[in-house]
Amino acid sequence: MCGIAGILLPQPDADRAALTRRATAMAETLRHRGPDGDGVWTDDAAGVALAHRRLSIIDLSPAGAQPMVSAAGHLVISFNGEIYNFRDLRDALARDGIVPRGGSDTAVLIEAIDHWGLEGALSRANGMFALAVWDRTARTLTLARDRLGQKPLYYGLAGTALLFGSELKALRSDPAFCRDVAPQMMAPFMRYGMIPAPHTIHPQAWKLPPGTTLTVTAADLAARRLPEPAAYWSAERCAAAGLADPWPDGETAATDALDALLRDAVAGCMVADVPLGAFLSGGIDSSTVVALMQAQSMRPVRTFSIGFTEAGYNEAAYAKAVAEHLGTDHTELYLSPADAQAVIPDLPHIYDEPFADSSQIPTYLVSRMAREQVTVCLSGDGGDETFGGYNRYLWSRSIARACRFAPQPVRRTLRRLLTAVPPQRWNAVAALLPHGLRQAQAGDKIHKLAEIIDAASPEDVYVRLVSQWHEPLAALRTGSAASTLLAEPGRWPDTGHDRVQQTMLLDMLSYLPDDILVKLDRASMAVSLEARVPLLDHRLTEFAWRLPRRFKIRNGKGKWILREVLRRYVPDALIDRPKMGFGVPIDRWLRNDLRDWAEHLLDPQRLEEGGLFDAPAVRAVWQAHLSGARNVQYRLWPVLMFEAWRTAAAVNDRPAEGGR
Repeated sequence: MCGIAGILLPQPDADRAALTRRATAMAETLRHRGPDGDGVWTDDAAGVALAHRRLSIIDLSPAGAQPMVSAAGHLVISFNGEIYNFRDLRDALARDGIVPRGGSDTAVLIEAIDHWGLEGALSRANGMFALAVWDRTARTLTLARDRLGQKPLYYGLAGTALLFGSELKALRSDPAFCRDVAPQMMAPFMRYGMIPAPHTIHPQAWKLPPGTTLTVTAADLAARRLPEPAAYWSAERCAAAGLADPWPDGETAATDALDALLRDAVAGCMVADVPLGAFLSGGIDSSTVVALMQAQSMRPVRTFSIGFTEAGYNEAAYAKAVAEHLGTDHTELYLSPADAQAVIPDLPHIYDEPFADSSQIPTYLVSRMAREQVTVCLSGDGGDETFGGYNRYLWSRSIARACRFAPQPVRRTLRRLLTAVPPQRWNAVAALLPHGLRQAQAGDKIHKLAEIIDAASPEDVYVRLVSQWHEPLAALRTGSAASTLLAEPGRWPDTGHDRVQQTMLLDMLSYLPDDILVKLDRASMAVSLEARVPLLDHRLTEFAWRLPRRFKIRNGKGKWILREVLRRYVPDALIDRPKMGFGVPIDRWLRNDLRDWAEHLLDPQRLEEGGLFDAPAVRAVWQAHLSGARNVQYRLWPVLMFEAWRTAAAVNDRPAEGGR
């Protein structure tokens, strides 16, 4: 795992030293991603520079250093990530008489690209990655990103020069880069708590979408145009292929096949020349990953979990029970509110552009704890989107039916009745239910459900389910919103008449790469920890889309087939429990310990001076939260995170227009 950065100029730059300094400065902002080494390769005659920060994982010798030149000398690569099947690729190259120099996966990959071409190499590669390849013969710079977006890659314009980097801060470090805020991105950010690809918060920067490549020449830059990214793989095509070729056999055969695929995916993620462990929350996904790790390890796997003293937010006891059954070397840390709150001032720098998923806090804390013992950690992310684990997959179907049979005025009345009861009272009622029927944070879930039941259409149901602000423009002074996939149902992928499968695919296209994987990458890399996600092995994704929905969601529970695999390794008592999520009690903290911090960021004069928020609208939400009548932390957190980021990033406040 590393950090990459670089520059391509529209005209050759004879000042090699200046070009090197510029690329070095970009890479220096990524030191946390690669503290073990650095390198810059420049070709001043071509006006190109590639930079690299190294976190040594495989082949710790100097032979693994980057940027790396191919054996033939005409390709140069700067690579971030891991190719899990690099040994298989090396064997395939050897059969064709090609022997990579060095033992790293990068050395194998660059020769694979030289031999099979970029798309041919990527189609054979199994891994997570973001890379830049300079072809010295064709004088082309090609950027590429892994299939599901596990590793980030940003690119943008600084004047007429192209910049790229693993994080947006690398681009922002260049003096010629425009640091203005794109006002049309505020509404999507307020709605989703993240900025959907390919957009960023800046008008002249973009995220390379998952599964795509982008090839740029100096002539493109001289003509002031950038080509569109080209897809070599897409989740949408993967789903369509799977739905067209459904699994032909029964449940037992499917469970056997999934068990074998999972074992192989986990085994590939366990290859490292440094200490390795796993995050363990006690949920289905992380428990499955750890169970398969331990089943293939000769020694106890190191596992890590954090706990909170607040009721309804602590999963550490479940994780400990799973660890004891599997016999892992388990470390847990119980955190006080002060421990978690101490991280908040660092979030704008860690996440680099406005990002407002409050589980970013525990994700960072567990990464920091794990890094004290290991350099690589496996994560259970991806299971919900692949195997139907989110509650919204169940809710969307039920609410969509209600939309058909109950008039909207009736549903609006029900919404008012449900939200009239404060969340704390609903929690008290839920506590009286039998243990198996209780839900963590029941009051918040009831309020969330209430805000959806009067949706106008099934499409509106999904958008509301993933929204933090349902009407973000009401809190903004900007009058327009950028076009995004979720805002345009006409662009949604077709899954036949299966709304649940469509919802899962939309999550895989947007929520997974733009929220879940951003959160994991930034939190882990902030402490120089490599996080690997075996459940996002593309072979698993392709297999899962062939499965009937009943193999995923059954009897009111998601991830049915994943649970069946896990039952082979742990007892039912450790599997059958309500889904909790990975959160912290931001709602309580904002009323107490974080109140002064929030008051400063939500100061009316400050909001007015920023020029983006409607101060009275935001203050009304803040006062409603402080009263305790509503828990609207999900509306407040985007505002707070944006204001904290605006200060930390020292961006220009004036509105900016522009684009590709």
